[in-house]
Amino acid sequence: MFFDPIYLLFVGPFFLLGLYAQWRIKSTFTEMSKIPAEMSGAQAARVMLDSAGLHSVQIEPIGGRLSDHYDPRGKVLRLSPEVYGQRSMAAVGVACHEAGHAMQDAQRYAPLVIRNAAVPTANIGSNVGIWMFIIGMFMQQPLLQWLGIIAFAAVVFFQVINLPVEFDASARAKRQLVAQGIISDYESQYVSKVLNAAALTYVAATLQAIATLAYLIFRASDRR
Repeated sequence: MFFDPIYLLFVGPFFLLGLYAQWRIKSTFTEMSKIPAEMSGAQAARVMLDSAGLHSVQIEPIGGRLSDHYDPRGKVLRLSPEVYGQRSMAAVGVACHEAGHAMQDAQRYAPLVIRNAAVPTANIGSNVGIWMFIIGMFMQQPLLQWLGIIAFAAVVFFQVINLPVEFDASARAKRQLVAQGIISDYESQYVSKVLNAAALTYVAATLQAIATLAYLIFRASDRR
């Protein structure tokens, strides 16, 4: 399937967009890491969490580059070394974006609740759906192909519902960074560059998933 020229027509442009998005987030993060902030990422996230009454949410360092995330099960914000202890616009932007997810969790933000519930199904769809389709194609079993398509559709659903979750977390971060005096109105442009670059990675992943689903449907419907 991956050597099918038709597959490249469907997915290729969005795969390239994904590569560009990954390059852009890394280069933008590096650029904005050179612009100082008055607080480290961990300090900024703590201010944002405390302002929302989320004193029980812990902030921990974690290894890896741009491995920052919020764990809704443990109620823990985990920040990479470049974010946790660094005082830069990139660090406070990424840290407060993740703090935005903690606020969403506390407020039972509907898209986040739906996204979290969809994770197990999306994981199954990602790992099993494509293989079901490939096996069905080689065994000439249309039913198995369509079952694979249905399974992979869960991945598309997850990616689509993930967009408002990520965009909302970034919007919360931008508002709170200024409202809490962590950065100035003028400095918000630097944070926006980092968060907008991150947003492009989410958009690229969603478009790639949709294009892959479209390809699978096209192949399953092709009787030639």
